Amino acid sequence: MKVLFADTTHPALPELLAEAGFIVEENRCKSKQECLAIINQYDGIIIRSKFIIDEEFLQKAPKLKFIGRVGAGMENIDVKAAESRGIKCFNSPEGNRNAVAEHALGMLLALQNNLIRANAEVNRGMWRREENRGTELKGKTIGIIGFGNTGSTFAKKLSAMEMRILAYDKYKSNYAPNYVHETDMQTLFQECDIVSFHVPLTDETHYMANADFFNAFRKPVVLINTARGKIVSTRDLMAAMKHDSVTGACLDVLEYEAVSFEHLHKKSLPEAFRYLSESDKVVLSPHIAGWTHESNIKLSSVLADKIIDAFAQ
Repeated sequence: MKVLFADTTHPALPELLAEAGFIVEENRCKSKQECLAIINQYDGIIIRSKFIIDEEFLQKAPKLKFIGRVGAGMENIDVKAAESRGIKCFNSPEGNRNAVAEHALGMLLALQNNLIRANAEVNRGMWRREENRGTELKGKTIGIIGFGNTGSTFAKKLSAMEMRILAYDKYKSNYAPNYVHETDMQTLFQECDIVSFHVPLTDETHYMANADFFNAFRKPVVLINTARGKIVSTRDLMAAMKHDSVTGACLDVLEYEAVSFEHLHKKSLPEAFRYLSESDKVVLSPHIAGWTHESNIKLSSVLADKIIDAFAQ
């Protein structure tokens, strides 16, 4: 089987596939148009996020038997259209679930203990102890929305922090381990001090965290989003923070990610983003929660195992 690598990956992926007898071809195309011109030659394709695999692409790929996505999210692949053609779709969320969980915990601890602000102040010669007094996680109630790979792993990390952990997953039941309370959204709205998203981006979850969502909480909350940027309406989050219904945010992902931040002056970005970036109640990172040295290898090796299990002779 011939496999086209449309994106760069850790070397483990092409090496493992080649060892299993696949014909691996890398660096054959730099754009979707170039891939469209040659995809009819291939039985499989490996991609990250370079372009969308849609109906047009699938029509040009009569031999295609599988699509491998290095990562968790599948929003850049029309999975339904692919599967209707008998094309198997693989991803590797197991590969970065630990990385995402550790990153989310790190962001939360940094926020609760004012570490970003305190570090900057000490570097400027300021020694403000009372102003940077932290808030402990022990005894707080956190709600995890989505209890898949990252949500469940995050909960496991949090169990050591002696927190009360609530979980809501619309598509699961009887899933929670003994240190997690399986519940509904209404309970999260009533009881949470912190809420964390671990859901894919779909039509259902797009702007799930909007004005109605923030207004539904009985008390002020801290928001964590390491899932997908467009799950959270940044404008509505800004409004909620101005009204103190959200007291802090940890955001590894932003709805503006299609924008090239490297080539835009900060003033060119939307008002809501400027507000977040200037707030010492917000911790931001550039979509790197699942981007560790270890996850780089695991994302590729997990995907290789799935493809080999399905197709190796």
